[in-house]
Amino acid sequence: MMIIATISSYQTRTRKVRTPMKPSSEVVNKPISAAVYRKRSSFVSDLMRNHSLYVMFLPVGILLLVFNYLPLAGLIIAFKNYDFARGIFGSPWAQPILNNFDYLLSSDAASRAVRNTILLNGLFIAVGLVFEVGLALMLNEVRNKYFKRITQSITFLPFFISWIVVGVFTYNLLNYENGAINRIVEWLGFQPIDFYSEAGLWPLILTIAIRWKVTGYGTIIYLAALTSIDNSYYEAASIDGASRWQQIRFISIPMLRPTIIILTLLAVGRIMNADFGMFYAMVGDASLLYPTTDVIDTLVYRSLRKSGDIGMASAAGFIQSVVAFVLVLGSNYAARKVDKDSAIF
Repeated sequence: MMIIATISSYQTRTRKVRTPMKPSSEVVNKPISAAVYRKRSSFVSDLMRNHSLYVMFLPVGILLLVFNYLPLAGLIIAFKNYDFARGIFGSPWAQPILNNFDYLLSSDAASRAVRNTILLNGLFIAVGLVFEVGLALMLNEVRNKYFKRITQSITFLPFFISWIVVGVFTYNLLNYENGAINRIVEWLGFQPIDFYSEAGLWPLILTIAIRWKVTGYGTIIYLAALTSIDNSYYEAASIDGASRWQQIRFISIPMLRPTIIILTLLAVGRIMNADFGMFYAMVGDASLLYPTTDVIDTLVYRSLRKSGDIGMASAAGFIQSVVAFVLVLGSNYAARKVDKDSAIF
């Protein structure tokens, strides 16, 4: 009897616990709606909790929207025969649709400008990396704070000088008749050099000019990264007998690698965009120098000034953006293969 009573009570409890299965739609929909509600409530609560930060971001977001995203609609100008009277959306489409790109893809001058843009910017990036990292390492080794501050100020000062002023300085130095360099050359008994007819010299001249102007500015980020390195690394290396050069080689440079990779990736993203102010102020309309100094920006400017073809200028900007985007993706992929933590995304 006790066994029968136990079995019957167990069956009664089992029947009470068992409940009919709900339809699958109800079982699935309830967690999803709850998850959506939790996401919405979490966003609202985060908005309320960090409202001051969102308010601070609001002006930046508006600027990005107005100056970076809304102008993307103007990309269609590259595929249209732009008419000032009809506007962007009223102008007829180009026939064929890629007509504005034909000049950039088939012209010898355009091919030369693309080649010069990539090669010169690549040269600027490589030389700039060596100079900026080297100067940062040297300043980091200086123990006299007054000398360090004076050196930083002197190297940083040229950054605030306009390229127009730099162009005037360069002309006064390189002028064939009255240039300071040619005066020294003549005083030494050599023939003066006509720099403005020797196109082969100008990649070096432009590299020297841009390094003089922006090296101090580029050094700041690397110097800040160096000052953030824990001194215990250097102390431990010094105890083990490492020299200053060994500390730079095995501590400072490896610690700088993430910063170097990120800044190089950002520079590669602008490799198709030449500094128009620098090239036009330094070279101007000296056609003899075009074989090595004519870049996309100066070519588009001259073409737009002569023909007024807005569509061709927009096509050039479109190509620059697409190529830069592909280069950034490729460079970032290569950086992830070397060091995942150093990649941008």
